[in-house]
Amino acid sequence: MENTTKSTLAQKQEHQKKTKKVADVFEGVDENMELDQEEAKQLTDFETVNKEGKDIEFDKVQVKDLGTKVEHRRIPVPRHRFSPLRQNWDSILKTLVEHMKLQVRMNTKRRAVELRTSELTEDIGAIQKAADFLKAFMLGFEIQDSVAILRLDDLYMETFEIKDVKTLQGDHQKRCIGRICGEKGKTKYAIENSTRTRIVVAESKIHILGCFTNI
Repeated sequence: MENTTKSTLAQKQEHQKKTKKVADVFEGVDENMELDQEEAKQLTDFETVNKEGKDIEFDKVQVKDLGTKVEHRRIPVPRHRFSPLRQNWDSILKTLVEHMKLQVRMNTKRRAVELRTSELTEDIGAIQKAADFLKAFMLGFEIQDSVAILRLDDLYMETFEIKDVKTLQGDHQKRCIGRICGEKGKTKYAIENSTRTRIVVAESKIHILGCFTNI
């Protein structure tokens, strides 16, 4: 019982010491004191307010500001996309180097496109956007549609197989793929226009590019 009383007294004394320290810090401060004009001006200068009816815009965080290490990405190139990549290489290179400020090279031994950030890279998410852009192109999307990933932040890619929806084999699966595409791709184009997405049918796999709600 005595030990309990002693510990309680010790806790009260420690609490009183802490309270006294806080009181010493604010000693002499008048709680009802108002700021003068100069102090009020200094305070409002630091506030984030809407001045002159214009929204305040903050600069993007740059890679050099964070002091992070150089980032790398490697995107493999499928065999059937090697020719389209070669044909559109100049456009891809111009987009990634001049606009995204990234370093790009084609690794022929690994058969992959390699990306790397540099000191000139301005957007911290540039390398991830560029990787998604190349992945979309490798999956079969047109370069004009893939470039939209670099410009818009709410674009996603979704991939699924026909068997995930319904198990089909042999001729039944081929017939299903034909129905999705339609005669000369009419059904696929109709779905794309109505949902504002882009669709690639690669055998039993279907790739969809668009915003979350449309997908």
